[in-house]
Amino acid sequence: MRDEEREVREIDSQTVRAAGVPDDDEISLLDLALVLVKRKKLIFWMTFGLAFLVAIYSLVTPKIYRAETRLLPPKSATLEGALLDTMVGGGSGALAALSGKTPGDLYVGIVKGRTVMDKVIERFKLQEIYKQENLDRTRDVLTDNLEAKSDLKTGIITIAVLDKDPVRAAEMANGFVDALKKVASGLAISEAAQKRLYYEEQLKDVQEKLMKSETALKDFQERTGFQEAESQTAAQVQTLAKLRAEIAAREVEMAALRNYATAENPEYKKVSSELAGLKQQLSKLEASRGSSMDPLNPEGGMPAVRLEYLRLLREVKFNEVLFGILTKQYEMAKLGEVKDAAVIQVIDEAVPPQVKFKPKRTLMVLLAAVLGFFLSIFAAFFLEFLENARRDPESAAKLEAFKRYARITRDDFTLRRGVRP
Repeated sequence: MRDEEREVREIDSQTVRAAGVPDDDEISLLDLALVLVKRKKLIFWMTFGLAFLVAIYSLVTPKIYRAETRLLPPKSATLEGALLDTMVGGGSGALAALSGKTPGDLYVGIVKGRTVMDKVIERFKLQEIYKQENLDRTRDVLTDNLEAKSDLKTGIITIAVLDKDPVRAAEMANGFVDALKKVASGLAISEAAQKRLYYEEQLKDVQEKLMKSETALKDFQERTGFQEAESQTAAQVQTLAKLRAEIAAREVEMAALRNYATAENPEYKKVSSELAGLKQQLSKLEASRGSSMDPLNPEGGMPAVRLEYLRLLREVKFNEVLFGILTKQYEMAKLGEVKDAAVIQVIDEAVPPQVKFKPKRTLMVLLAAVLGFFLSIFAAFFLEFLENARRDPESAAKLEAFKRYARITRDDFTLRRGVRP
């Protein structure tokens, strides 16, 4: 049975050779080799020519130098670290593990921002150097020449600048650091800085209310001639004003904490508990004064002039106490801001590089040679296809038809009028 199959295969092979049909396994590979050998000059000159042109281009291309500086950002002063310390209590390292970001990413974003870039552009007159018409185009060019990144493991920031002048590249890299320090120092990045800004706004508001209340009390006294109340009543006014001022101060503190903390934050819980206790004390004090809505006039028998005076006096005392409490909190926030100041430390200052960064001539020539080799092989097989197509009458007719239809004439762009479909 095997002998018969072997004889059939030999007969089929002889028939194929007699008919001139090529063998797919051997003849097709040989055909490919023949095409490459036949077009060897094209392959050589195309590969060599493209590599030569790229080599010439790399020689005339200006040298680009890369200068870099490395920074160590303040881990405890970052916004992300403050958020995590108050919400999770795990520090900025835990935040990096949760979000995939490092605290240095905040400063990288500042470096790539418009404010820092404009400071560098103005300092080094880059609009003239880059020969750009406006700042937007200058920023685009500077963005292409800037590399800023933060290492995920170490948190170290790397700022690199590309420029034709190695000295200017180093100066610009260090200039980015200077601009970053100036911008970061004016931002409320730390928790203490956020508190300080919030208390500063509240202090201005309370100070304005205090001035208005003092003016109202003075005008009332001048208009009515009413003098100071008795010591016992004045003490009651002072007690009520102080208690309400402390409640208002705790509410301001809670509002400041809401900017960066949640209800689960220990400090937030502490202030909330203190606020509840103060409100309870106020409720007891008001209840002990009687059932009237106004604790200063529990029985409703106080003269209107005296009652108005006590209310104005209470408003003044309230704003005075509140202003004093907020002033202390504001000073504490300022001290905390100084303590947690965003100090950016320079690990490696940028120095003028001695070796060019690009163009990388050897790599460019090798890539051009490889690209030219593959393009030449494609061109060789395409030319062989066209040559075989011209020999075959049917393929030649199709090729001529393709050329005819592919030809673009003026009639293709002219609308014929008067011809209806």
